[in-house]
Amino acid sequence: MRLLVLALLLVIGGPARAAVPTVAAAADLRFAMDELIALYGKQKGRQVKVTYGSSGIFYQQIAAGAPFELFLSADEDYVLRLHKAGLTQGRGDVYAIGRIVLFAPMGSALAVDSGMAGLRRALADGKVSRLAIANPEHAPYGRRAREALEKAGLWASLEPRLVLGENVSQALQFATTGGADGGIVALSLVKAPGLAAAGRWALLPETLHGPLRQRMVLTRKAGPEAQAFHAWLKGPEARAVLARYGFVPPAGAS
Repeated sequence: MRLLVLALLLVIGGPARAAVPTVAAAADLRFAMDELIALYGKQKGRQVKVTYGSSGIFYQQIAAGAPFELFLSADEDYVLRLHKAGLTQGRGDVYAIGRIVLFAPMGSALAVDSGMAGLRRALADGKVSRLAIANPEHAPYGRRAREALEKAGLWASLEPRLVLGENVSQALQFATTGGADGGIVALSLVKAPGLAAAGRWALLPETLHGPLRQRMVLTRKAGPEAQAFHAWLKGPEARAVLARYGFVPPAGAS
């Protein structure tokens, strides 16, 4: 009998391994989260499966029953709405304040500056045919880009010229591969080491748009492995990685 049990264990691969947690992460986290997951694996010997995309799309998917265990949103409103619907383990935590930048690829005639005067001049001179932003309908960074352009009085002129990415990462891709003359994208993406030679950027003032309070939360489907990763993300080592990508946690975040 013991030999039979041993044989069965060998057939199914021995003792059960911990399940790999599934994470839905806002697209602005792509480079930072890749680094975080690698560091977590090195320290803890654990794997994490992450999917990047638009926070608004993830909200819809989780509300419809998608099996994500941890959700890192670029807009805390989506997390709070899921909590109100009873789909999360608490209200979660604000893990960062995001920022947006005006970006121009190398070779573009667009001059970048925090007041967007260069964008205004390029538009008047007919040197901007396309500008990339994330889709404001479901991407938080797209909404903040729209707010900034509206505040600067440029939205009406630029709206017909916009190239909309499904998320902010795709908007940056359009701007770096010739699909647009520039874009308004996430600071965290242009601070990635591989983007240093791709173009120029200027940080846009927070006064031009509403805050990007980014909140993470465990869903009702979260298991022990997701809970452990969530707890680690709130620690000093993870905070340090996020800070290098331009994310700063708000004082007293809760």
